[in-house]
Amino acid sequence: MVRLTDEEKRMRDGAEGAAVAAAMDLLIRYADALGAERLCQTRNVAGTTTQPSPAKEKLVAEGGWAKAFSVISLDCDDDLEIPPMAVPTCQLQHGFGEEARGIMPYPAHKIDLQAEAEAFATSRGVNVLATCTPYQVGNLPTYGEHIAWMESSAVVYANSVLGARTNCEGGASTGAASLTGRIPCWGNHHVENRYGTHLIETTVALDGFQDWGLLGYFAGDVVQEERPVVIGELGVPDLADLKHFGAAAASSGGVEMYHLPGRTPDAPTLEAAFGGRPIPEPIRYGEAERRAVYESLNSIGQSEDVDFVLIGCPHASLEQIGRVARALEGRTLSESCELWLMTPRALRSVADRNGWTDTIRRAGGRVLTDSCPAMSRVAPKGTTVFATDSAKQAHYLPAILGIEAWFGTLEDCVDAAVTGRWRGSLAPAGALR
Repeated sequence: MVRLTDEEKRMRDGAEGAAVAAAMDLLIRYADALGAERLCQTRNVAGTTTQPSPAKEKLVAEGGWAKAFSVISLDCDDDLEIPPMAVPTCQLQHGFGEEARGIMPYPAHKIDLQAEAEAFATSRGVNVLATCTPYQVGNLPTYGEHIAWMESSAVVYANSVLGARTNCEGGASTGAASLTGRIPCWGNHHVENRYGTHLIETTVALDGFQDWGLLGYFAGDVVQEERPVVIGELGVPDLADLKHFGAAAASSGGVEMYHLPGRTPDAPTLEAAFGGRPIPEPIRYGEAERRAVYESLNSIGQSEDVDFVLIGCPHASLEQIGRVARALEGRTLSESCELWLMTPRALRSVADRNGWTDTIRRAGGRVLTDSCPAMSRVAPKGTTVFATDSAKQAHYLPAILGIEAWFGTLEDCVDAAVTGRWRGSLAPAGALR
């Protein structure tokens, strides 16, 4: 049974109100189920309270957003008054907002519901960052900090690149954590559970985030929910490379942490990545494996006529937005194809100032925020074939929307948007494109 501090017992017994007591009750049950001996203190929670869903719609109709928060985020059927969040809390990606009205096939009533949900959440102190990449727009936990985050690609980035400590939490646990500043201390919160388990050695040079996505997809498939340590010709990966690697590894497997010796903070050396334990024999990733992953991700694509191009999963960085704008300069999209570029709203403001948004719009593309087709389950009307530079979206969206997928470089995708045809191919390893 989990051991509580005196302060936690006070919260459990109602000293800070019924909602906090319900939150603590949920966390105690959660910790007991996990076998956690104590709760961690946290001052950084990232969850999803505002995303409209059929269940939330029903609860809102019955008792408003407080009712929906009580049932879904606290597992409590009582009518509770929800107080302000006890610790800094942010909203991850959710449904499309007002800018989607009349532009995409996203129900208008959900846009209205989300506006109501945002008003409720912000009145309780939630920061609506509305992105799957909160680390790009101001939420940067410190090394070794215990946090409570949802979203698989954000979790693997926080653990691996930032050195923070979190498991992949859910709506209920993050809701309870936001009111208590507590989360069960288990899994990735313990140093001994963060060491590498598998060694992967790449013998092909990695050039850009397509290659990092391919390697991530390979690594996740190999290790599943374990922790890969990757060595070889890695070059100097940037933010986009590492977010694509982690997102792909979390999609093909369930990776929540990886190590790149000499590059990620918990692995200054190969020996440190494994915590001094014996280093396993390496799993080779060469040209044959690279080709096999590429063909697997493109196995759902049949027709070369592309209706829809999606860029920005996880949400695009400023560098990626700039690359799209430069690739579209002086060009026009095919009448048969739409291009959506997904990015955090804060980064789109910078893109607006840089003139990139206007360049993309003049070409016929859209720079959209807050959500993505997988989260909101929408694509342009009539879409049957889409192209993307994201291994994660190539993995998920065909199953979610029943459409064909092509996976390639950002430039491959822009070319498809302009021509309406898929002409991508896998460049030889080490050949910059």
